[in-house]
Amino acid sequence: MIDIHSHILPGLDDGAKTIEDSIAIAEQAVSEGITAMVATPHHQHPNFTLLDGSFLHDAVAELNDELNKQGIPLTVLAGQEIRLYGDVLSDLASGSSLSLANSKYVLVEFPSNDIPVYATRLFYELGSQGYIPIIAHPERNKVIMESPNKLYELIKNGALAQLTSSSLTGYFGKEIQTLSEQLIEANLVHVIASDVHNTSNRTLRMQEAYQVVEDRFGSQLLFEYKENARLIVENKHIYLEPPERVTKKRKKLFGLF
Repeated sequence: MIDIHSHILPGLDDGAKTIEDSIAIAEQAVSEGITAMVATPHHQHPNFTLLDGSFLHDAVAELNDELNKQGIPLTVLAGQEIRLYGDVLSDLASGSSLSLANSKYVLVEFPSNDIPVYATRLFYELGSQGYIPIIAHPERNKVIMESPNKLYELIKNGALAQLTSSSLTGYFGKEIQTLSEQLIEANLVHVIASDVHNTSNRTLRMQEAYQVVEDRFGSQLLFEYKENARLIVENKHIYLEPPERVTKKRKKLFGLF
């Protein structure tokens, strides 16, 4: 099992603070059956130091060395969770910004309360250069929570979406959990990842989330989500279904409204 979104690298953002924290996350990941994890520290986020891609490759190598020394069977891969900005294409080309595991897939995040007006244009430019944007945790974006079909428009135009495991399991509350289910129903989710920050509250919850997928949506979708994570880091085409609009009546499917 592969996790494409994590904050396992120590001391870089709001994730792991120390190498001991990183080791604890790695041990928890292995206990959940995860064999590889993409380290995706925040990039171009106003609250965190701007780090060059080459620095992150070194940090990933150091963490993998420590995991090997301690006999922890987890491989960490390099990536970033990129806050959209104007020079993202040139920085990806130069290596200052990183895609996921050196693939064509780029993990991007929106501000919590907004979708930038230039998002559609930047997504088009990324696509024109062979990149595929994956929107991180759209279910927690205020604009999408209020108007889920904003996500539909982005997906229809070629973007993908990554749902956070804790959203589906209810950690962020019933409203976000319900929206997560609606987005899955509408084929607006392509991969599930942990967005793990620590082992206390922002934990992995991957097995729990996958169990929800299997129980509510079936074993085929569970298979596709697991495969998509692998296919992303292997830079291959993923399983896709035609996106659909989210309708209000979907809420009633789960008896929550």
